[in-house]
Amino acid sequence: MSAANGLVGVDIGATSIKVCQLKEARQGFSLMRFGYCPLEPQTIVDRHVMNAQAVVEALQRVFRESRISQRDIALSVSGQSVISRKITVPIMTIAELDEQIQWEAENHIPFDIKDVNVDYEILRRRPEAGQMDLLLVAAKRDEINDFVQIARQAKLRPLVVDIDAFTIQNVFEYTRGLPPDQTFAIVNVGATQASINIVSRGSSAFTRDLASGGTHLTEQIVRQVGIPYEQAEEMKCAASQPMAASSLPSKVFQVIDSVCDAIASELQRSLDFFLATSGEERITKIYLTGGTANLPQLGSAVERRSRVAVEVMQPLERIPIESKDINQEVVRQRASQLSVALGLAMRKNKEKRV
Repeated sequence: MSAANGLVGVDIGATSIKVCQLKEARQGFSLMRFGYCPLEPQTIVDRHVMNAQAVVEALQRVFRESRISQRDIALSVSGQSVISRKITVPIMTIAELDEQIQWEAENHIPFDIKDVNVDYEILRRRPEAGQMDLLLVAAKRDEINDFVQIARQAKLRPLVVDIDAFTIQNVFEYTRGLPPDQTFAIVNVGATQASINIVSRGSSAFTRDLASGGTHLTEQIVRQVGIPYEQAEEMKCAASQPMAASSLPSKVFQVIDSVCDAIASELQRSLDFFLATSGEERITKIYLTGGTANLPQLGSAVERRSRVAVEVMQPLERIPIESKDINQEVVRQRASQLSVALGLAMRKNKEKRV
C-alpha cells in the first residue's frame, strides 16, 4: 500500500484535530505527513459538535498546512454514543449472522436499534459447545453523521468510521503484537474522556469510556490555584517535563496528584468489574496513551491503585518519520496524542465504507 492508496487518519478530538498519513512498504509503516490544529473551547462538548463551521475550517487548515493532498480519510467516534458488548450466539454462517445480528443487537444495546449502526467481529468459534463469541459494536447514527457531514463540508471523503479504542489497538498490535496468553489494558486518557480497552487472548474483551481527562485537570488548577485557564494549561503541560516542573508551585502538583488519583480510582472500578464478570484472574499490564499519559503522576496513581505494572505506550516506536518536512520535535511532543490518528491511518481504502 502506498500513501496514495491508504486513508488519512483524522482524529477530531475535544480540544484539537490530529491528522496522520502513513506510507506502507515491505519494511512496514512510516509517517509521511502530520498535522495538528487546536480547537477553541466549547467547539466540541461531550462529543457533540457545537460549532461545525469552526471544525470545518480547522480541518481545511490542518490539511493545507500539512500539505496533504489525499482526500480519502478515516474517522472515529467514542463516548456515550458508542456501545460494545462481547456476546455469545449459536454457531452459524456469515450470511445467517448478517441476518440475525440486528435481532441480537436489540437484546444487548441500550439504544433504539433504528438509531444506531451495528457491526460485529467474530472472536472465537467453539464447535464443541455449538457457540461462537462475537464483539458487538453499535454507534449512534446522529454522531456518525455529524462528523461525516463536517468532513464532507471540508472537501474530504470519509470512507471508514472506526471506534477510538479499536484504532489504538491497531497501533498496539503493529508495534507490540497481541500476546495470545495475556490479558492487558490499553487506556487512552485524552482531553475530556478516557477510553479503556481490555485485550484478552488476542482480542478485545471489554471496552468502556470514562468522563475524565486532561481538561478536567486544567479546570481544577484554575479553581484551586486561582489562575487563568491558559496559564493553568501551560502549568499542566510543564508538569510532565522534568526541567520545567521544578519551577511550578507545589499547589499545582497537589491538584495534579488529586485528579490523577481520581482518574485511577475510576479506572480501577472498571478493571474490577471486568475481572468480576469475565472469569479472568488478573490483568498483567496497563498501557497508557493520550496527552494526559505524559504526566508521570497518572502512571504512578494507576499503578498504585491497580497494583499492576504501568507503561506509557509509544505509538511511534516502530513508525519512523519519512518526510523531512515534518518537524520531529513537534511530533515527539505530540506523539502520545497520535494513537487514534495513526490507527485510523492504518485502515485501507478497500475496507468497509461509511
